Amino acid sequence: MAGDLIIPDAAQGVVVFVHGSGSSRFSPRNRYVAGALNQAGLGTLLFDLLTPEEESDRANVFDIGLLAERLLERTSWVREQPEAAGLPVGYFGASTGAAAALWAAAEPDNSIAAIVSRGGRPDLAGPRLAAVRAPTLLIVGGRDPVVVELNEEAQRRLRAESRLTIVPGATHLFEEPGALEAVAGHARDWFSTHFAAPQKPE
Repeated sequence: MAGDLIIPDAAQGVVVFVHGSGSSRFSPRNRYVAGALNQAGLGTLLFDLLTPEEESDRANVFDIGLLAERLLERTSWVREQPEAAGLPVGYFGASTGAAAALWAAAEPDNSIAAIVSRGGRPDLAGPRLAAVRAPTLLIVGGRDPVVVELNEEAQRRLRAESRLTIVPGATHLFEEPGALEAVAGHARDWFSTHFAAPQKPE
């Protein structure tokens, strides 16, 4: 799987991006947020969850278990890179990618420091939500009422620290002026705070 890893000097941690259905590591929205995180001293990895052949089967795009398995493989790979050794790891998931991030974070031997969901479908992680141990920030657009409701439902099932942040006036893709900047700011603050916190032993 192709990917782009950036680790700034003296990085606080590494954020692995998990894109949603119909997107890829070239997602302009995720790349914008990744750039903001890099400027704040956070490492990032953007990668493709599926091969082009796999993407042609729409069932794969919504196979949360498969996407989470790919994410776990990439998480292990990141931890093996010399420049990322010992750094806390976080997940930034969008749309169905948020469900894959939560699913993977629920694995008992996968220590994740923080999770951010942008316009995500955390509800698709189903029974895995209660097993997530990482502090989770759910960001939803104020003009995306169905997804707001789904995130509220998912938050009630999370047992870890969580916060639901609604960006006023934003729709699902956060295309409105200032909306994506707000997402980047919330994500930066969440990751920076939790990367700096002492990591709890598993």
